Amino acid sequence: MQHEAELSFFMEILKNSHIPCHVFDISDDSPIDAYDFGLRRLVVPDLDYREEFLRCSSQCRPGVFYRTRDPFLCCYYLIRISNDENSFVLVGPYTEAEVTTQDILKIAERYNLPHFLIGKFEKLFRVIPILEDSTGLLVLINSLGKLLWGDLKKFSLQDVYDDSLLGKEPVALRPEDKEAADAFLSMKALEKQYASENALLQAVARGETHTAEMLLGAFPHAHVERRSISTLRDCKNYAIIANTLLRKAAEYGHVHPLHIDSLSSRFARSIEKAVSREEIYRLMREMARKYCLLVKNYSLQGYSPLVRDVLVRIGSDLTADLSLKTQASLLHVSASYLSTVFKKETGSSLTEFVNRKRVEYGIFLLNSTNLQIQTIAQHCGIPDLNYFTKTFKKYKGFTPSEYRSRITARGTENAEDTMTEADGKADGGAA
Repeated sequence: MQHEAELSFFMEILKNSHIPCHVFDISDDSPIDAYDFGLRRLVVPDLDYREEFLRCSSQCRPGVFYRTRDPFLCCYYLIRISNDENSFVLVGPYTEAEVTTQDILKIAERYNLPHFLIGKFEKLFRVIPILEDSTGLLVLINSLGKLLWGDLKKFSLQDVYDDSLLGKEPVALRPEDKEAADAFLSMKALEKQYASENALLQAVARGETHTAEMLLGAFPHAHVERRSISTLRDCKNYAIIANTLLRKAAEYGHVHPLHIDSLSSRFARSIEKAVSREEIYRLMREMARKYCLLVKNYSLQGYSPLVRDVLVRIGSDLTADLSLKTQASLLHVSASYLSTVFKKETGSSLTEFVNRKRVEYGIFLLNSTNLQIQTIAQHCGIPDLNYFTKTFKKYKGFTPSEYRSRITARGTENAEDTMTEADGKADGGAA
């Protein structure tokens, strides 16, 4: 196939953006899978997808991108790859807005669908992505065209309407729908959903922020299952489920529940306060990032039970007495033994580790509050301002006052990358 490298790259981008994409070579007689997740087959149970695709592709000319919208409110791009009349790319389906129950009822009325199919339509629409702003996809399509033909002037975009189902015999006048086929489609949709969720949980458990954000990026473009009369309530319920799953993923990443609970509680409150779907979507993306950072900064994997207890105590309250002598006494071991084990496993002395954590929390407070530096020092567990200043300068290269002047001049830095439980502070959580 021509342009194989360009197409592979194009399809990888679409895959990471959760947009369906298929490449078809119609030169042989092999069957074509249900590229619309089986929507058409709900209306026409004996539909031959190969025949349907051949009918559509026969009208395609090279150098033209066909953008189509079908009777199910689904959108596609159909592209003939080159002068080879057998090779095609199909992008989609996706919808440009949420397909509501009212929309599905109109479709059902148009095709005289029996009532038992309504729920099946709703289930299938949950796996079809929503692109409320498809500008990014159009830019990507144009970029592909430039790669294939070398110049934007050498190809064009044509809008067409797919009316292939007009005149088809209504479902109600044909034999009973194929339950086995429907069950198979539902099973595949659920498998895809669960596979995506499992991949997300694994990414969070490993602290892979970029992977988790990419996987959760599908949420704003997916249809949420309708379980109430309020779309916002449905979105909130979905976000609550996601919050629960992500907190378990962080636990699998060996983060102590003390830290997880602080972040989880904060998100639970934010979800209930949300007033729009867009706010829920923003919270979902934030959750993926924050739970990954939690794993990065607080995972206890690889540490002995003794060192884990020390790390949890440090993370739970920076204002406590975290000296080597006190920690050893609480854990019923000698100070010299604890010092040796802690440095072997963490690479630094207990005092150095605690001071770094206190400075990190100081950085967060300097970025996110207008508290006086003396007060910040106290929140960090160093009530002596001179010692706090000296310690801060040792690790950052400048004093807290100089740091605050710098961030005021250039705008607030994102301190959350080093202090992931930052949002839990207002809830009484510890750094």
